[in-house]
Amino acid sequence: MLNKIKSGLVVSCQALEDEPLHSSFIMGRMAAAADQAGASGIRANSKEDILAIKQTTDLPVIGIVKRDYDDSEVFITATMKEIDELAESGCDMIALDATDRMRPHGVSLEAFVQQIREEYPSIPLMADASTVEEVLSAEKIGFDCVSTTLMGYTEESAGYNIADNDFERLKEIVAKVSVPVIAEGKIDTPEKAKRCFEIGVHSVVVGSAITRPQLIAKKFIDSIKRVNN
Repeated sequence: MLNKIKSGLVVSCQALEDEPLHSSFIMGRMAAAADQAGASGIRANSKEDILAIKQTTDLPVIGIVKRDYDDSEVFITATMKEIDELAESGCDMIALDATDRMRPHGVSLEAFVQQIREEYPSIPLMADASTVEEVLSAEKIGFDCVSTTLMGYTEESAGYNIADNDFERLKEIVAKVSVPVIAEGKIDTPEKAKRCFEIGVHSVVVGSAITRPQLIAKKFIDSIKRVNN
């Protein structure tokens, strides 16, 4: 799996229930378009979307399930229920929240990973982290690769942007860990993606800047408004 996405672009094809493109069929077509463009892999949310995507492309899929729990802020592949669903989907790698936040039902991240390894030893695991410290902890726990997916999206990383000070935090992560580093989160231009590879990441994941047309259109509209106002 990691060899297949090395030095390539992974396109995140996701649309939540409140978004215009929410549809497993549409996500399948999005993945096919990414494949046609030359993407190396797909990141997708839910068993249903992954099954649809695998009918349209042979690209490897990083699978997640986003689901809210009342007793935790963690919502990316939070419990074994989501892990079981992803295993059934046939995804090639599973990504899960690897932040310091309390997991649902009080289960520690280390215990959760251990349980996954016992039940699904052949599925690689990707750590979605938000800080340098979380990435280092995830490597010690035994994740196969680490990512910056949640940087800027947690209380601990509030105000962070992966591109701050010429990707200062990403450089620190690449220098300190030995497992593959996947850059993800707020990489919204080709130039930023290129810079991540220059720094030495294994792969780059881009989502909203490619697959969320309502956000892409809003950037144009906001820019136009600044001129017209």
